Amino acid sequence: MRSTRSSRFGTVHTDIDSTLHSDRTFRTGRTSRTVRPSASVRSGGRTTRVAAVLLATALALAVTGCGGDDDSGGSTKPSASGDGNGGSTVQLPKLDGQSLEVAAVWTGGEQKNFKKVLAEFEKRTGAKVTFVPAQDPIINFLGSKVAGGQPPDVALLPQPGAIKQAVDKGWAKPLGAEATKELAENYSQGWQDIGKVGGKQYGAYYKAANKSLIWYNAKVFENAGANEPKSWKDLLSTARTVYDSGVTPFSVGGADGWTLTDWFENVYLSQAGPEQYDQLAQHKIKWTDPSVKQALTTLAQIWGKKDYVAGGAKGALGTAFPESVTQTFTGGDQPKAGMVYEGDFAQVNIGETKARIGTDAKVFPFPAVGDTAPVVSGGDAAVILKDSKAAQALVTFLASPDAATIQAELGGYLSPNKNVPESAYPNAVQRKIAKALVAAGDDFRFDMSDQAPQAFGGTPGKGEWKELQDFLTNPKDVAGAQQKLEAAAAKAYGSGR
Repeated sequence: MRSTRSSRFGTVHTDIDSTLHSDRTFRTGRTSRTVRPSASVRSGGRTTRVAAVLLATALALAVTGCGGDDDSGGSTKPSASGDGNGGSTVQLPKLDGQSLEVAAVWTGGEQKNFKKVLAEFEKRTGAKVTFVPAQDPIINFLGSKVAGGQPPDVALLPQPGAIKQAVDKGWAKPLGAEATKELAENYSQGWQDIGKVGGKQYGAYYKAANKSLIWYNAKVFENAGANEPKSWKDLLSTARTVYDSGVTPFSVGGADGWTLTDWFENVYLSQAGPEQYDQLAQHKIKWTDPSVKQALTTLAQIWGKKDYVAGGAKGALGTAFPESVTQTFTGGDQPKAGMVYEGDFAQVNIGETKARIGTDAKVFPFPAVGDTAPVVSGGDAAVILKDSKAAQALVTFLASPDAATIQAELGGYLSPNKNVPESAYPNAVQRKIAKALVAAGDDFRFDMSDQAPQAFGGTPGKGEWKELQDFLTNPKDVAGAQQKLEAAAAKAYGSGR
């Protein structure tokens, strides 16, 4: 979709840097060490550089100046039983009497909303679908199910590396012609490619996320006289202003190690730049590299600042991600924190409070730490483990605009499906972020921790997750954290470097 970018952004002129606080490097999806973006995507070529700047325009507009109500813009929302145009976009077979199991790690509102998508599939086909809650890492959960002879029919995998593992182990089945056709019609080539292994399509990316956002309690900012920051220096100044007003600046969901890797990745990508980012992601440079020291030292300016993190390090390590969000938007004028970092999906958790997005809960882009501000995204792909007509039909449905439109209406969700109508998203912030995601086309990078072997980048209590949790506890020990990260990375990659 790189060729469509110029027409999509045809009205953006060369003065965009004067109207934005930064240009932005975009990366999205999740991949293993064996899946690489093309050279034009990986490094700072002119095409990628220009595309990143143009994407910056849409993303900055998406998260600034969008203080309207939950359904601003006057768009008519599509029906949850169709494609937004009064009908279905995909034909599904009759599957009366057939049963399916679908596994994912989603919980809370995210799980509840996905079940509504599954209910629509049941309505259209007559099949019975059961959602199976999975533990993280899901690849280990699936391994136990496969060993017991009872794998789910379909699993939503949050890492391309996990897709490859499932293929290598003989668990995953290639997608059929109908699902592949939906992907070709609805997704950019880049989103199709990260679901492939050995040239065959195994994954259909159903969900994506922009993970470079900081949400804030508007009342706290108003009372403190704080402003939205545009740089890391500004963020520290804003944090100080919030702190001086009597509110702890940040809520951190440190019980979930992935939130900490996301913090690190945003800082590192912005500060070290895309080329070093790619090298670290592939373990071509060590975690003892000076660029890692710089990023950890920068993180310590917040993580190591007394009373800047709600509950201190101990409290943060006992706080799961959903709670880190809700405690920022409850408690009236004295919430536990004024800001919380994470992706657009935090809207689901904000929705569990009385706060209204765009009014009580506002958002700004993760500030630039170096020359460019980061944009980080992840994704979840549907993979078939038990091949059948019903399983193929479900993935075909998930690859269609129909399924994504249903969940888009419910909030806290982004789809990489380019044919989901923007009007499906329930608020102006979400609509513009979704538009920017689709506009990115093929110009993206993958989540660094998910490019690593799972033992390093995606397992609770191990590798990067654990070492960053330990660093949150003792952010003064930068050198020690680097040594532990490098030892864990070298072991996981099996390189010995």
